[in-house]
Amino acid sequence: MQDSLFAESSGFRPLADRMRPTRLEDYVGQKHLVGPGKPLRRAVEQGQLHSMILWGPPGVGKTTFAKLLANLSDLSFETISAVLSGVKDIRAAVERARDRKQGQGRDTLLFVDEVHRFNKSQQDAFLPHIEDGTFIFVGATTENPSFELNSALLSRTRVYVLKNLEENDVVDLLDRALSAEQGFNGRLAVAADVRSLMAAASGGDARRALNILEVAADLAEPDEEGQDRITAAHLEQVLQTSLRRFDKGGDVFYDQISALHKSVRGSDPDGSLYWLCRMLDGGCDPLYVARRLVRIASEDIGNADPRALRIAMDVWDAQERLGSPEGELALAQAVTYLALSPKSNAVYSAYNRCMADIRKDPDYEVPVHLRNAPTKLLKSMGHGDDYRYAHDEPEAFAAGESYLPEAIHQRRYYEPVPRGLEIKLAEKRQRLDRWNSDSPRKRYP
Repeated sequence: MQDSLFAESSGFRPLADRMRPTRLEDYVGQKHLVGPGKPLRRAVEQGQLHSMILWGPPGVGKTTFAKLLANLSDLSFETISAVLSGVKDIRAAVERARDRKQGQGRDTLLFVDEVHRFNKSQQDAFLPHIEDGTFIFVGATTENPSFELNSALLSRTRVYVLKNLEENDVVDLLDRALSAEQGFNGRLAVAADVRSLMAAASGGDARRALNILEVAADLAEPDEEGQDRITAAHLEQVLQTSLRRFDKGGDVFYDQISALHKSVRGSDPDGSLYWLCRMLDGGCDPLYVARRLVRIASEDIGNADPRALRIAMDVWDAQERLGSPEGELALAQAVTYLALSPKSNAVYSAYNRCMADIRKDPDYEVPVHLRNAPTKLLKSMGHGDDYRYAHDEPEAFAAGESYLPEAIHQRRYYEPVPRGLEIKLAEKRQRLDRWNSDSPRKRYP
């Protein structure tokens, strides 16, 4: 673990590392946190730094920000990674921070990367040392702290949300890298439209943008004036392999699948197709999408168009048989069909209401007339007595019969909506209701 903030190594330092800012003015993006007059900026300027959680997607500057805070507050910077560390490493970091405080009178900022990967006992190990001021704790996470971090740790820290960088922020960062001494120091030319393409390809990820620039620099060729220049053709070579971020299992993942689901539900084939392609381009497993489409077909379309479920199942099968990229066109076919299908959540709502009732109600017994009677004993107990075989009744319907426990025989769960095939189902239900109401053979009055 390094004690100095920017210890020089004898090896190569990537551009992203060389471009880490040393002043708040050079920190790109996050104006809602560090802009003039913002609370976090005031805390730094007034020397009142506190423990915090930095929550945001990869590449938005969490590590950079932590190092910058340590530098501005004249703190020793100590870092551990939850991916590689355990309780032993936490204890060692605590001891080093305590020794500095007692021996040198120097405070420490302890940066814990991927803090959500620590289990409860590991997270609890920080608590007494945050409380007694052994160090300023800064945890970084790509996951929602409300779900992944202990409430005890959250109660002792403040959560700050870091956002994806805007395209103009990324362009500013690229400009700085091209001109700064620790960057390319004016030795490399990149046209404004190519810088914009780099920024767009980064997806708001500063580290990715600088990596793209660094790789593209190796392809640069002299222009008419003899200056090395990155062209759109060079950039295209760099971007042949998708560089987009798809944080499987993280908030980006859930946000994009949510956007796909809501676009289908909202009957927007273009939005549905866009989010499908974003997910596939970012590396999402196509079979995961296929499974979600089956869910959408039942949850949001249901009996308004039963073909939707069949199509979703067929697409799942096609994807399994063909794999990528051949099977992905079938996914596109499915999402556009589902988006334009008539919508009904009647089955979904009925299922949820029924499950809620079952969980709170007593375990009602099966009515005797519906019970099975495979033995003489059960027949002698009346099982199946007075059961009406629907196929022997007019229209194959036993008018007046009931199939719910007597205590709840009047409950209704499924209410078809006036869209798609459910219009016909609603009409049939109304007809059956009339027959039940008029029947002289009602099981319950």
